[in-house]
Amino acid sequence: MKILGKKNWWNLKILGKKIWWDLKILVSLQEQNITAMTFKRKIYNDLLNWKNQSQGSSAVLIQGARRIGKSTIVEEFAKKEYRSYLLIDFSVASEETHNLFKNISDLNYIFMRLQLLYHVTLYERESVIIFDEVQKAPLARQAIKHLVKDGRYDYIETGSLISVHKSTVDIVIPSEETKLDMYPMDYEEFRWALNDTATVPLLRQAFESRKPLGDAVHRQMMRDFRLYMLVGGMPQAVDEYLKTNNMSAVDLIKRNIISLYEEDFWKLDEDGRITDLFDAIPAQLSKNSSRFRTSELFPDTSALRIRNAVKTLSASMAANVAYHSNDPNVGLALTRDNGRYKIYTADTGLFVTIAFKDKKVTENIIYEKLLNDKLNTNMGYVYENVVAQMLRTNGKLLYYHTMPTDGGKKYYEIDFLLSDGHKLTPVEVKSSGYKTHASLDVFCKKYSKNVKNPTLIYTKDIGRENGVDYIPIYMTMFL
Repeated sequence: MKILGKKNWWNLKILGKKIWWDLKILVSLQEQNITAMTFKRKIYNDLLNWKNQSQGSSAVLIQGARRIGKSTIVEEFAKKEYRSYLLIDFSVASEETHNLFKNISDLNYIFMRLQLLYHVTLYERESVIIFDEVQKAPLARQAIKHLVKDGRYDYIETGSLISVHKSTVDIVIPSEETKLDMYPMDYEEFRWALNDTATVPLLRQAFESRKPLGDAVHRQMMRDFRLYMLVGGMPQAVDEYLKTNNMSAVDLIKRNIISLYEEDFWKLDEDGRITDLFDAIPAQLSKNSSRFRTSELFPDTSALRIRNAVKTLSASMAANVAYHSNDPNVGLALTRDNGRYKIYTADTGLFVTIAFKDKKVTENIIYEKLLNDKLNTNMGYVYENVVAQMLRTNGKLLYYHTMPTDGGKKYYEIDFLLSDGHKLTPVEVKSSGYKTHASLDVFCKKYSKNVKNPTLIYTKDIGRENGVDYIPIYMTMFL
């Protein structure tokens, strides 16, 4: 066999790199196609408001957990609202593309090279450039200041929040950014995906009038909502449900997403603390404890390290953290106890899958029993998790409060405290239809001057008695 000369060897090496790069791009495109189904999302209107109000004076950064549909909705927005768009996925972009942002003194050259590389024609004030997975290119994000000042095009960035934060250590963060938080699909978006645009507006009318729906309608609303609790709001999971109507197939999708999150957490903490925190969420909530007991998971780890792990998990937006307010009379944020908290998953569907993670696949029979509310288990923690998700998606910070009983051995707990100006709305969550609310009564008596609209979220029809609002769980979105 003839030995290759240096020139041929070098050409072969270049060809090999090109083939490797093409395969990487192909794999990325295939992964993107998994979530190719485009659902109607509320953040579309937020993007439209930004575009109309900004008129090129700022970029917009969509930040959120992975696999919630950021890239999909941004590209749909670009297609519909601009004459042309140029999308740079920095997770697969070539070295040449990355290098363009090392020196931005000649923007004319950069724009020319980008149009040639991506075969796109850009039009002044009629085109948008998308920086997808911008955390992979810190220098590109730093360049936003100068790109916005140039004014020729609009700019949209997307990124996983925790990765975005970590990638800004050595760069100047642009002030010319409008940040938008994005979450998994909420219940109304889920109904839209099922081609139902009527239910939620009608439920809002019932909520505002406080008129009961009637037993038959309420039972159907509860069944519909439990379906959302099981499938969740991850677009891939919703898409799989629509395609197959098979909960085991949906569960496999969710397990893949959970594995992806866990891999990300391992990159952030090689000791596995963040992963352990995330996986322990259902088990901890099922204990009905007044706090997340990290001592059971990390008996030999300092409190500071654990708090940092909790902050990182919260920043990933894969989980929601509710902090204890030690004195709601003074203020929620002012008396936040950083060492006392509860953790919830950011998506109800992922929560259910984690809860049954000991089985290889959560069988359809389990999902069927959960859907019909016939599984022999305490569903309280499942309802509490989805309430936390709905409140957080509505932009509310999560706080809770506990009060010792007369004997001091037990406690009363307000699951969530919502701030409304100078007033507080205490919220208690029940997985049943019982109207007992000892915790609400004690809290309202103790903080009577600051209480507004004490609320019990439960599984029965809407109503109001003795100054307490009784809200079916599917109406939590209206609080």
